[in-house]
Amino acid sequence: MPFPSLARWLPFLAWPRPRRDLIQGEFWAGMTVGLMLVPQGVAYAALAGMPLVTGIYASLIPALVAVLFSSSTRLGVGPTALTSLLIGASLTGLAEPGSAQWVAMAAWMALLSGLLQLVMGLARFGWLLNLVTSPVLSGFTQAAALLILGSQLASLLGLRSDWGALLSTPSPGLFDLTAAAFGLGSLAILMLVRRWRPHFPAAILVVGAAGALSWALGYADAGGAVVGALPSGLPAPYWPGALPWSGFSALVMPVLVVTLVSFLETASSAKVESQRSGERWNENQDLIGQGLAKISSGLCGSFATSASFSRSAINLYAGAKSGWATLFAIALVLVVLLWLTPALYHVPQSVLAAVVVTAVTSLIKPGTLLRLWRLSRVEAVIGGVTFALTLVTAPRMYWGVLVGLLMNLSHFLYQRLHPRIIEVGLHPDGSLRDRHLWHLPPLAPQLLALRMDAELDFASASALERRVTEHLSAHPDVAHLCLLAQPINRIDVTGVETFANLLALLRSRGGTLHLSGLKLPVEQVLRQAGLLEAGTGLAMYRTDAEALMALQLLPARSSPAGAVA
Repeated sequence: MPFPSLARWLPFLAWPRPRRDLIQGEFWAGMTVGLMLVPQGVAYAALAGMPLVTGIYASLIPALVAVLFSSSTRLGVGPTALTSLLIGASLTGLAEPGSAQWVAMAAWMALLSGLLQLVMGLARFGWLLNLVTSPVLSGFTQAAALLILGSQLASLLGLRSDWGALLSTPSPGLFDLTAAAFGLGSLAILMLVRRWRPHFPAAILVVGAAGALSWALGYADAGGAVVGALPSGLPAPYWPGALPWSGFSALVMPVLVVTLVSFLETASSAKVESQRSGERWNENQDLIGQGLAKISSGLCGSFATSASFSRSAINLYAGAKSGWATLFAIALVLVVLLWLTPALYHVPQSVLAAVVVTAVTSLIKPGTLLRLWRLSRVEAVIGGVTFALTLVTAPRMYWGVLVGLLMNLSHFLYQRLHPRIIEVGLHPDGSLRDRHLWHLPPLAPQLLALRMDAELDFASASALERRVTEHLSAHPDVAHLCLLAQPINRIDVTGVETFANLLALLRSRGGTLHLSGLKLPVEQVLRQAGLLEAGTGLAMYRTDAEALMALQLLPARSSPAGAVA
């Protein structure tokens, strides 16, 4: 690999050199994705409340920046349904959709979200993504998909007014039947093609055919809702202007959620790519690449981008092996932007709604929460609360994610503060198991044998000390404590103090603290604390078998020192 040190920061230097066979395969993969990217970009711009041409802008320069600076080179970067919905929902009430103020605030969201991702990547903070569990992401995704569907129904059905007017005075005259025919017909074709040929770029063909039919029928001249005129040419450099403090504060939470959700979209696609390539996923470099892509999108006057799972899957299925395929897809978008935007003039807006609906229906999986309930009721409740709050708090959908994250972290802390501590006994098969669950006798008289399946740190130390002291208070004859320490792989200062307290307690009773299978990192810390010095009251064994042999030789005593008869 040329320039190995530079390739760490400039991943495109590690791309394979272009060969005839490679470029031929990359060309067709890029064409397949590019044919999907144009209609989806325009449709998602409408979902975000942005001028439609900005969807093409977001599919051009940001996609180029992302593929050059990301480690995952086969991702379909550009506008996505979830990110577009978050932008549109977050700006509702702050500006008029499509206005200059709306565009400026959307650009600021892209800039701030991109800057946050860039800083996280440079600081190697990709591990923070582990805080978002599958139930939280699933609950949010399901609710967001339903909200997207709801937002597109009026356009899909050609509703001329709002739903309130339809409910108060229902009348067929409230619908544009031609728009409904375009929308529902396009939806039916797209759904059928997705079922029988899921990787065929049907969207561009449906959009093109609908545009041609609309032109032939004179739909636009009759007052029908169409895409209309889109400016041609490359996007001009754009600066959204100063953001007042009130505007900044209103964007803080939406920016955080857009950053989180967009990169989780990237993660879901990148993990599939890394599994197929057999290479480790570099989440920090992808954070850098995606952050730079968002920044470039904002500077083009467009909105935040992300990695599309569907376009990424199609890119992989089409045989893409490197970033060259994405370059061909970008070239196709460039051709459309420079010369073919007039061809989109007559496309009915209901057809764009059909493209969005087709894309998001794959996100709706009604059985997800039921499967979660069978696996973990607590996590199913977390996913359900996230789902419900996302729906109820729309358009401020970020509350669902935030509450879900807080519930998940609270559940995690509860588990850490209540570790699994069992008293073990010898099972007839020779294994050490829960003595009370399996109704087993003690390992030895006057002995408490415990195993804690957790680290001995500030979160679990008090639970262990409480368990031991309560047992010794209830059983005055017990003088020995055996800790099966193999599951303990880390100890902190609080754990050291707890260990010292237990050792002193056993010595005061004239007994012994027995340690079995103590791991080296824990042993080193305890030795540095001077708690493993040879002397009375402490016995150490390398294996549980060695400990069992020694414990079974313990003599029974009528009343240990310090015990109350």
